[in-house]
Amino acid sequence: MKKEEELIAAGWEKRFVACEPRLSEMVEIYEEIGFEVRLEPLPSKEEADAEACETSGCTVCFDIDRERYKIIFTRPVGN
Repeated sequence: MKKEEELIAAGWEKRFVACEPRLSEMVEIYEEIGFEVRLEPLPSKEEADAEACETSGCTVCFDIDRERYKIIFTRPVGN
């Protein structure tokens, strides 16, 4: 089972990919409205290509600096 499937099975919901300053802003907002937040790194380009990543559209920014971006997952506090 790939990492994202494991997180979803554990009650996490994938929200979106972001980098600073939006990343910190969204973490704060999600926490304020009662969510637990988990940040995960993007899969490597090779992993994403191998998994036929469901991301559609342009991914050039990700490919240039993958370390800069994080995937935001949330779930209600207490799960």
